[in-house]
Amino acid sequence: MKYYLVIPTYNEELFVALTLQSLVEQTVLPSKIVVVNDGSTDNTERVIESFCEKYPFISLVNKTSDAIHLPGSKVIQAFQKGLEALDDNYDFIVKADADLIFPSNYFETIIKHFQSDDRIGMVGGFAYIEKNGEWILENLTDKDHIRGAFKAYRKECFQQIGGLKPAMGWDTVDELLCKFYNWKVVTDETLKVKHLKPTGASYDKAARYKQGEAFYSLGYGFWITAIASLKLALRKKKPMLFLDYLNGFRKAKATHKPLLVTEEQAKFIRNYRWKKMKEKLF
Repeated sequence: MKYYLVIPTYNEELFVALTLQSLVEQTVLPSKIVVVNDGSTDNTERVIESFCEKYPFISLVNKTSDAIHLPGSKVIQAFQKGLEALDDNYDFIVKADADLIFPSNYFETIIKHFQSDDRIGMVGGFAYIEKNGEWILENLTDKDHIRGAFKAYRKECFQQIGGLKPAMGWDTVDELLCKFYNWKVVTDETLKVKHLKPTGASYDKAARYKQGEAFYSLGYGFWITAIASLKLALRKKKPMLFLDYLNGFRKAKATHKPLLVTEEQAKFIRNYRWKKMKEKLF
């Protein structure tokens, strides 16, 4: 299978070379890699250029946008810029972060999953972070969820869900829409991706409010948002984040923030979330 990668980057001079090196060492190489340098102020661009000079399937796209690092909007706008530089002659497309080290068999294994079932729409492994000299699971989500740092989409699925939404919550709504359209989402615990920079390390308080706004935008409603907020805050071992998330939800509701989904899809999402919660309880 033929696959393309789009990698948004912003001030990743310390990590992007490690990411690209792990990609050029894959047992099945990507056909194209587009790295989007989104207004970096360090040597990120030069590092990317050094790989472009050595590997003809790697290309650089420069973009300038707001330098404020808010999750969701900035990264997906950069992803869209990279997507514009590609044709659609691929079997699956990957959105990847620039602070990862992929195991060498990562995409060979992803291909095997896609080939095993035509209804598999998304595949991914698991993120590991370094702690006390050991690589441990970055346990922020359920094991049936693919982290936003490395998303692989079958072309037909990617097109049907309408691509990626430029807002926080994009990496949840994509999977929920997959399920809405009866695609399967597969995670593989054997695929351990090293995540060099912990998730949310550079988020400020305004960004934390965005999580609650995202829950609202997904059509969760108050009670599902409250449960999801508590669960996420406890996983991050920062209980006070629970209040930030709820405040973000209330703000979004008060200002009638547009949903990322249709009313029909929001109803499906709420029913799906309640069903998953009941399965865990009973």
